[in-house]
Amino acid sequence: MAHVTLVRHGQANSSARDEISYDRLSELGWQQARWLGAHLDATGDRFARAYCGTLRRHRETFEALGTDLEPTFDERLNELEYFTMAQLFEAQHGVALPEGREEFVRHMPLMFTAWAEDQLDGAPEPFAHFEARVSEVLHEIAAGEGRALVVTSGGLIGFAMRATMGLGMGALAHACIAIENTSVHRFQPLPSGLVLTQFNAVPHLEVSGRTHARTHI
Repeated sequence: MAHVTLVRHGQANSSARDEISYDRLSELGWQQARWLGAHLDATGDRFARAYCGTLRRHRETFEALGTDLEPTFDERLNELEYFTMAQLFEAQHGVALPEGREEFVRHMPLMFTAWAEDQLDGAPEPFAHFEARVSEVLHEIAAGEGRALVVTSGGLIGFAMRATMGLGMGALAHACIAIENTSVHRFQPLPSGLVLTQFNAVPHLEVSGRTHARTHI
């Protein structure tokens, strides 16, 4: 087994309220990813393999990283459809779509619980299916040879933590809320299973003049 590095995509269209509109990097998102690519290169962080979700924001982030690797595109690395489910949640349970990060802290565990308990009619994907595909693709990548770089989304990273650490719904929601754009998360294989060894690292943004570039949405 080989250690796996998950990277959340760069800032997307943060003013969007639907999946299609959200799915593209902002100018800052492109810059965040370029800075991360330069940081990995400068620190000699090398990977044998690369994987990428198939969403536009995943592809654009991988392009901006500027690696010389040819990625394997895998739909199992795609994000849950948060906006779609949030609209269903509002229609069925009367809980409004969040307007800011603080509101997401309240909204996310409520919606995730309804989703997990099959109380969200018409959800694009069952909770159990999303949870299973995240665990499946994470362990499949970890079983390959050589260090792996993976570009994906915050929800998937949160569920990867749930799969390896047994997070409850509240802890899962707080983990997802904390995940920054272009943050780095690493899982190391041990005989007992995968272990999270790095969470939410943004060394490429912890530089003078880049504090404005730390974003969550």
